[in-house]
Amino acid sequence: MKKIITGEELYDCEAKAIELLCGTVKKTLGPRGSNAIIDHSLMSPFITNDGVTIARNIESEDERINTILTLAKEASIKTDEIVGDGTTTTLVLLESIFKSGLAKIREGINPHILKNELDDALESIIEEIKKESKIPTEENYYDIASIAASNKSIGKLLTSLYLKLKSGSAIKLYESKTSETYTKIINGYSFEPILASPYFFNNTSEITYKNSLILIMTREVNEIEEISEIINYTIEKRIPLVILATDYSEEVINEVLSLNFNKITNVTLLKLPEYGLHQMDVLKDLEAISKAKIVKASDEISLNSLGKCEEIKITKDLAIISNNLKSEAIKRHINKLKERVKTIDDDFELEFLNNRLAKLTNGIGIIYVGATTTTEAREKKMRFDDALCALNCAASGIIPGSGLILLKIKENLETKKSGSTILKEALDKPFMQILENIGVNPKDIYNKIKENDFNVIYNALENKFEPISKTKVIDPTAVVITSLKNAVSIAGILLTTSSLIINEFKENNSYNINNEI
Repeated sequence: MKKIITGEELYDCEAKAIELLCGTVKKTLGPRGSNAIIDHSLMSPFITNDGVTIARNIESEDERINTILTLAKEASIKTDEIVGDGTTTTLVLLESIFKSGLAKIREGINPHILKNELDDALESIIEEIKKESKIPTEENYYDIASIAASNKSIGKLLTSLYLKLKSGSAIKLYESKTSETYTKIINGYSFEPILASPYFFNNTSEITYKNSLILIMTREVNEIEEISEIINYTIEKRIPLVILATDYSEEVINEVLSLNFNKITNVTLLKLPEYGLHQMDVLKDLEAISKAKIVKASDEISLNSLGKCEEIKITKDLAIISNNLKSEAIKRHINKLKERVKTIDDDFELEFLNNRLAKLTNGIGIIYVGATTTTEAREKKMRFDDALCALNCAASGIIPGSGLILLKIKENLETKKSGSTILKEALDKPFMQILENIGVNPKDIYNKIKENDFNVIYNALENKFEPISKTKVIDPTAVVITSLKNAVSIAGILLTTSSLIINEFKENNSYNINNEI
């Protein structure tokens, strides 16, 4: 049976959900924000100060509040998906906007009129933020990464790699098998290999072929006769061969393994990397760099289909093809990809395309994150991830951090309507929360900044004032704008909701179980 919740009961549930979510997460904001220990059913408990990770794990025994929590978490989750940072700031803003908005509704304002006013006020604030934005310098990138990670050594290591590769999409994070953290740049086109059989490694952890041939097919190989001409050619010329195909029969795999074992051939069978449209994109890249011709289902397999690799290395995790990437054909291929970048709006597709470009140009970088314990490694990896996301966002513009720009906008924001009044009240909350979390009086700091006409900023990590022109406290513009947008969006949805419909049995069952425990 369904239960419908409306009126003041709904407002109370929404208020409790927002207080539980935002009140927990906001304590982590800033360079000296606190951590949270999170229990997990599938792994050992871990420590983090990552806002969205904490938010995802917050639940309530009350099914009504839990349902609203799921919706409210979207503000933080969406910010994380779009810019990868600013998730805690989003919830700090959400809490203020929702509380003030609820107060206005209780005073009699129509929720939908209020939402429209919030949206209008948001647009004018975003325009003001953009006016303050500037293009980052190399030093700015280091400052941004250090602040996002709350760690200077992480900022330094990550920024150094980022500037070498000129792309955040080209950097991957893995947990190190030791306590050491180190980086590695891989030059050449790389992809994740899927071996037809683990026995191709033959008691070694790496296959390396010099001046190898490569055959690429978007079809299955069911009989050895299909590739016998190619195999015989490699035997005659004593040339190693790598084949990529959709799949292979057991007969084909065993026959090739037998030839390898008897040292007649050096052939490795791989299944096609990636899936769907991404698979064809990777194959087109391999076709361009090796000059192979992709063999489709209806095509004949011939020597003309073969491409060449100066060197190919295959491990369990990575296959790397090293070829001359400066040929005119590859340059044309790269230029086509660069043109496509300009037309793509989807963030996931854009990241994939930038990753392909990185492999074809400057290479990709891997950071192996080391720590003494698994818990420490997981927490450290999250810091690297936050910093990497901040660097990616910073490329499009930066502003002074610690909520200073929002403070400055607040001073000059006109409040003719309730929506602009609510947002004006919210704009100083990130600044106030950062200072609260380090144990200083926010009002004293605010007055000092205001006296200097917002030309100084307070460095919360080092407990000192700095001129705006020299400060290392910086935020990516996109992070601040996205945080505001998502906070206003979710607050608007909650404020214009008039009823909550839940499964009454589920609510009662949850209550009874908790009581029995």
